[in-house]
Amino acid sequence: MGKSRKLSLFNFLSLTALMVLTVYEYPTFATAKLHLLFFVIIFGIFWFMPISLVAAEMASVKGWEDGGVYGWVGNALSQRFGFAAIFFEWFQVTVSFVTMSYFVLGACAYIFNCPALNNNPWIKFIGVLIIFWGLTFTQFSGTKKTAQIAQIGFLAGILLPSLIIFVFALWYVIKGGKIMIDFGWHQFIPNFTQLSTLVVASSFILAFGGIEASAPHINELKNPKKNYPLVIIMLIFLTIFLDGAGGLSVAVAVPQKQLSLSAGVIQAFSTLVHHFYNHLDWFVKLMAFLIAFGVIAEIASWIIGPTKGIYVAAQKGLLPAKFRELNSKGVPVPILIMQGLVVTAWDAILTFGGGSDNVSFLAAVSLTVVIYLLCYILIFISYISLIFRFSKRPRSYSAPGGKFGKICLAISGLVLSIFAFLISFVTPSSLSITAGKKYQFVLILSFSVAVILPFVIYAMRKHFGKENRNFKVQHVESKDVNKFIHPIGRSQYLTEHEIANKKH
Repeated sequence: MGKSRKLSLFNFLSLTALMVLTVYEYPTFATAKLHLLFFVIIFGIFWFMPISLVAAEMASVKGWEDGGVYGWVGNALSQRFGFAAIFFEWFQVTVSFVTMSYFVLGACAYIFNCPALNNNPWIKFIGVLIIFWGLTFTQFSGTKKTAQIAQIGFLAGILLPSLIIFVFALWYVIKGGKIMIDFGWHQFIPNFTQLSTLVVASSFILAFGGIEASAPHINELKNPKKNYPLVIIMLIFLTIFLDGAGGLSVAVAVPQKQLSLSAGVIQAFSTLVHHFYNHLDWFVKLMAFLIAFGVIAEIASWIIGPTKGIYVAAQKGLLPAKFRELNSKGVPVPILIMQGLVVTAWDAILTFGGGSDNVSFLAAVSLTVVIYLLCYILIFISYISLIFRFSKRPRSYSAPGGKFGKICLAISGLVLSIFAFLISFVTPSSLSITAGKKYQFVLILSFSVAVILPFVIYAMRKHFGKENRNFKVQHVESKDVNKFIHPIGRSQYLTEHEIANKKH
């Protein structure tokens, strides 16, 4: 295969930035009003930095390189919890598919002037199915074009609209437009005695979630001891700026009572653009189209990426042997079909269980967070185990600060993860009593199912056949990173070497 080329600081920063920058969370951030700046700064420094450094060290430990969080948690705690961790990481993505599809439908509702796409439960349910299953079927013939589409979608559908909406919002404020939120220091720091106003804090985990997916590539980074902390510091500032600016842009333009969590960005564009030009509706629709395209590109990319951990678990004998199969293009069709059925179930629960746009969307966002946070809690606990039980195990990267610094990182990340986890179950203050009960019912029922499933599946492992001991995850050379690594940070399913060597 030849000598591996190293990733430069800029290339690694670009790869990592693609996984954490998003636009469809801006309306949710906007519900926090000026508090969003407080939350994005706190989570950026005291959660994002710890998980970045912790994941990087765990990924570089000798013998722990394969399987991502499955390998880290499995080696530090047990195979049972390793499977639970990878299951939670994958399972939360199945909820995100519904969340992102809601956003696409909200954009399409504006483009085609069809509110039913956003408001009618049956149309909304069918719309999510069309988007997700349509994209899933396109993956069966291979994912060669997926990365290219996702790169274009990110630049044209996420980064460009984010910068444009910020410029319009800044211009709007300077020119004396009506601002829909209050500014002041008392508005910056939230009232921690009112739990209902803090529930939105959990959504800021999504602003930084997924960073652990880039950690395994630290072994390909030039001078990781020096460059990795620099990447994380730059990424923290970049994410704080873009998410803070994006959320505030929506908050200053759209009244809270009229804010749609699945179409709020389009609402903001419409208000800001029409404030200056009454005849630029075509421009707003263009922005809506670009954003919808960007999110569709993300969905297409995510469909294959997260299933790799599930495939590894299947090879370990933790899932039925059927899930070890690949088609002629190296695509895990059985896993994709199973994933599609799970997404269909979430679509039904979140659409019909919520009963309204914001209830469904809030429940989906909170469910994504609490499931993902279970994975992060296991990662931080595993890191504590690494500090005390496996301190002498060789590794190519070690978090700064010595043992005391590592403990501080683990405690900081673990405490904030537990705080965000608990606060996610508090009913948002924006919901009525009736809507709040629906929110609690949907969230608690869905969460209970998600927690129990991996342990039930693990208990049944003896019925799934023996482990495939010949299976080994192949690694991609650095020079091929842009071709084979998922454009938002998650690994593509198989490399050319895996497809060529895989025996059905």
